[in-house]
Amino acid sequence: MTPQHDITTFDDIKLLVDTFYSKVQKDEFIGPLFNEKIGNRWPEHLEKLYSFWQSILLNERTYNGHPFPPHAQLPIGKEHFDRWLSLFVETVDNLFIGEIANEAKSRAYKIA
Repeated sequence: MTPQHDITTFDDIKLLVDTFYSKVQKDEFIGPLFNEKIGNRWPEHLEKLYSFWQSILLNERTYNGHPFPPHAQLPIGKEHFDRWLSLFVETVDNLFIGEIANEAKSRAYKIA
């Protein structure tokens, strides 16, 4: 699939988040960490992620949380962030092309 457009709508955000976290859930390295922590709350977690990325990339202020504190308590290291980042960049590059797609990857590097 060749990316044809940039991230411009909420549906684009949902596609990015759903595609990415589908890969995360199945990943042999980081999947078990996410699946154990989130359990059966994936739909709720994905809704938060839609809002988070919508706020960052589309400047639509729908997210009002603090993502760092809950994640700081997880048993994760640099190798986990590297895998997360690799999957994220791969997902963006497979789905989108443009300035906002580049911003998504830039933000992901800062998050990791």
